[in-house]
Amino acid sequence: MGDIDENIDVNLSEKPSEVLWKVNQTPPLCTCILLGLQHYLAMFVATLSIPLVLSPHLCMDDDIVGQAKLVGTLFFTCGIITTVQVVFGVRLPIIQAGTFALLSPTMAYLSLPHMKCPRRIVASGNISEISLNGTDIIRGSIEHQNLWQGRLSEIQGSLMVVACIEIVFGLSGAVGYLLKYIGPLSISPTIALLGLSLFQPASNFGAKHWPTCIVTMVLILIFSLYLSRFAVPLPTYNRSKSRCSVKRTKIFNMFPVLIAMCLSWLLCWILTMSDTLPNEARTDAKLQVIYDSPWFRLPWPFQWGAPKVKLPAVLGLMAGILATTVESVGDYYACARLAGAPPPPPSAVNRGILIEGIGSFFDGILGTGNGTTSTSINVGVVGLTRVGSRSVVLVSAFLMSFLGVFCKFGAIFVTIPEPVVGGAFFMLFGMIFAVGISSLKTVDLNSPRNLGIFGFSFFFGMAVPQWVKANPHAIDTGSPTADSALTVLISTSMFVGGVIGFFLDNTVPGSKKERGLLPQSEEEIQNDVSSIYDLPFNIGKLSRYFRYIPICPAFEGFNRKRHRVTSNHTTSENFKETTEFVNISNEQL
Repeated sequence: MGDIDENIDVNLSEKPSEVLWKVNQTPPLCTCILLGLQHYLAMFVATLSIPLVLSPHLCMDDDIVGQAKLVGTLFFTCGIITTVQVVFGVRLPIIQAGTFALLSPTMAYLSLPHMKCPRRIVASGNISEISLNGTDIIRGSIEHQNLWQGRLSEIQGSLMVVACIEIVFGLSGAVGYLLKYIGPLSISPTIALLGLSLFQPASNFGAKHWPTCIVTMVLILIFSLYLSRFAVPLPTYNRSKSRCSVKRTKIFNMFPVLIAMCLSWLLCWILTMSDTLPNEARTDAKLQVIYDSPWFRLPWPFQWGAPKVKLPAVLGLMAGILATTVESVGDYYACARLAGAPPPPPSAVNRGILIEGIGSFFDGILGTGNGTTSTSINVGVVGLTRVGSRSVVLVSAFLMSFLGVFCKFGAIFVTIPEPVVGGAFFMLFGMIFAVGISSLKTVDLNSPRNLGIFGFSFFFGMAVPQWVKANPHAIDTGSPTADSALTVLISTSMFVGGVIGFFLDNTVPGSKKERGLLPQSEEEIQNDVSSIYDLPFNIGKLSRYFRYIPICPAFEGFNRKRHRVTSNHTTSENFKETTEFVNISNEQL
């Protein structure tokens, strides 16, 4: 472990509920690499599933080489965009990855009648079948590649147009402006429903083999809760004294997900060797991916051809972008809370959405078939490990880009059995749900007003998407494109619950204290905001010249006549600007 023992002992002497490393702190190198690998494993399979789910709709069939190229491109872009987000964007330890919100409208567009795949795609050796039907295509041939690459170019061109809209959202400050009206009763149902909406993919992974999934869940529970205070003696080397020693380190508190997944992976390998596992839980079920993946491949712009823009695809993807924007704002607040940081100010939120829009535009240029957004899985990792360091996420971003280019190494992680990943998802998504509920700690929960708003918005956010799922053709505006856009929006539980909570909280009368909108430690929050959310490389020193730009740390807001109080970019746990608190009357307090 090198000379990391002194720092670890100091950090882990804190209470288990406190953050081990905060946003601005950097763990020792060895620890930082392992924590970054833990983040990488958490997002790997979820992100991997996006191109695999999309490939049949692109008519890729079993073109494994084409799938490997698509997967490598997606991970390469995720690493680059995560780095930009952490350094210049919202500056929180948050991973940028593919999103299922854009996957649904993409599949809806590719399922239109004129976009149907050929009736049959056959192997190259089956020449007799090809001669019988002119619509058949040889798998892996030039015609086959032109087919799926042409469909993919339509998606990437439409995505670039939609990404420009998200860029405008962030650059204009429209998202940050709405934060003045967003309180805990708007944020809590959004984050809680976000966690619940991820139950289905976690269940699907776990259902492949429940015993393996349960073993992974039990191991994570034991490591993160029962053994979190247990220090394991590990050999270390002290460079200053030039001698070896044994130090006790609380590794279970830092690496519960990594250790649990590795142990479950090892157990599956042993049982695979003894031939006692079904195919879904075997470690050799996906070995072919390693053989078929190239050693090195660097994606380049417009590698699938010139992008094309299609209006139905643009409108469908626009609905997905709105959903991801709402989800990302909830992720920012959840991540800040778990990382021990104050809520992000409007300028940081604006920059975060701006970078996500730029990221999706970059995805369109390289042709990932999907956009980029904050991933809730890794927000759960921050809460479970109590490590909020942005340096850890930068290490994870490097692994994404590196393993996206060196495909053979990245393909090794594909062999992790899906039930193992499902067990980790149950713990991580449950953490996100719990964070959403804990956002109500400043709200008066004895108030019937607050109980009614939260209960209705939460329940309504769960019910409406289920109704849409049970009645897929209930929305009929006469326009298939409009139907698809509306279906995507109201099928997103976090969007429905967040909008209802936002509307009721701002229209039903209630005091700021009752709504949980009063500051708790304004001076401390002001200092934390400056140290965490200011731009790097001393850019913040020039910010006074750009105080009217929404993405600038010194952004004062759109009302220039407002009195400036101590720090123009100060925020607090009430999600309000500091100037509003100065005018609160004593009667309200």
